Amino acid sequence: MQLSSAKAVITGGASGLGLATAERVIKAGGQVVILDINDEHGEAAAAKLGVDARFVNTDVSSEDSVKAAIRAADDSMGGITLAVNCAGIATAGRTLGREGPWPSENFNRVIQVNLVGSYNVTKEAAAVMQLNDPNENGERGVVISTASIAAFEGQIGQAAYSASKGGVVGMMLPLAREFAQFGIRVNTIAPGIFMTPMMAGMPEEVQESLGKQVPFPPRLGRPEEYADTVAFIYGNAMVNGETIRVDGAIRMQPK
Repeated sequence: MQLSSAKAVITGGASGLGLATAERVIKAGGQVVILDINDEHGEAAAAKLGVDARFVNTDVSSEDSVKAAIRAADDSMGGITLAVNCAGIATAGRTLGREGPWPSENFNRVIQVNLVGSYNVTKEAAAVMQLNDPNENGERGVVISTASIAAFEGQIGQAAYSASKGGVVGMMLPLAREFAQFGIRVNTIAPGIFMTPMMAGMPEEVQESLGKQVPFPPRLGRPEEYADTVAFIYGNAMVNGETIRVDGAIRMQPK
């Protein structure tokens, strides 16, 4: 698959990893529809990216919202060949905190956005991809979801976040196997500690301290490096049903 002809939908595409991916697709010559819940940032991102980019307000946790957004993206680009799930929340809390057990509604919200949201977009985008004409390798599309190293080494207070990201990793292979008949590949990226809008809001000394925990390179990951991984996966037909850690060899400690 060539990024220059990609027709991409990117959730969480108004900032951070999603925006860097959108920029990479546009730079290569492809088209992008940004799916994000933030109107202000979404419109600004689409305007920055130019005529081949569009923004559609989307709540990934809502099946109806995702269905409408995917229809709009399909109509706008004349198909979809790449779906990248970057939308997510990182609400944390100790299961047995000072104020008692953590409310299940908080846990459910993280699962609904991070895991169910990724599934909603994956299934609706794949339903469009299966109608594409196959390329010379028989490919019709690629889905890439974003997990986290917390899927494997979740820290104290990350029970919900780790469960959601572990679910993203867990559903990947069954989907890759099911979608193989349509020529649709499904992969996952598990980033380490990256410079995202949430991280940028932290004091500089905190960012530096976190970066030094990474064996090499001893710094925070850059959104462009996530986008590089998306481009690699999209262009390599043999990468399927795989989780790729992009983390500088860090292994998270309990806290």
